[in-house]
Amino acid sequence: MPDDRIPMTQGDFEQRKSELERLQIKLREVTVQVATARDMGDLSENAEYHAAREIQGMTQAKIHQLQDELSRAYFVDLSTLPKDTVVFGCKVRVKDLDIEEEEEFHLVGSNPDPDQNRILTTSPIGQGLLGKKKGEMVNIQVPRGTLRFVIVEIAVG
Repeated sequence: MPDDRIPMTQGDFEQRKSELERLQIKLREVTVQVATARDMGDLSENAEYHAAREIQGMTQAKIHQLQDELSRAYFVDLSTLPKDTVVFGCKVRVKDLDIEEEEEFHLVGSNPDPDQNRILTTSPIGQGLLGKKKGEMVNIQVPRGTLRFVIVEIAVG
């Protein structure tokens, strides 16, 4: 069985725990909205009921996701990690050798955000960068082809 634990900093864990608590409160409020809308009569033409049910379902799904992540979390102390190697939690600046542009990635264990260049360590790019050092060239196979990077800089945190 593969290791399905999720690396997190203590801060990431606390942030997710706060988000979970916020969503649990929201779920209670939405459940009241569902009951109120249901009392309005014919459910087949009750837009308020259907909207509240949709929000309830999405909120419940996010709660389950966060509970799952928190249950599989293990803490990583970034201060103990190597400073010269691409590892969880680091920010790595790479130069794309095909387009001659630089890009920075922040390697995370969960809660990726491609718009903020937060990528999972388990993603193809994350896997391809892990363990590399400054100056190394790396070829990473992705669905659209092969990315060719050189590691420009590694920063922890």
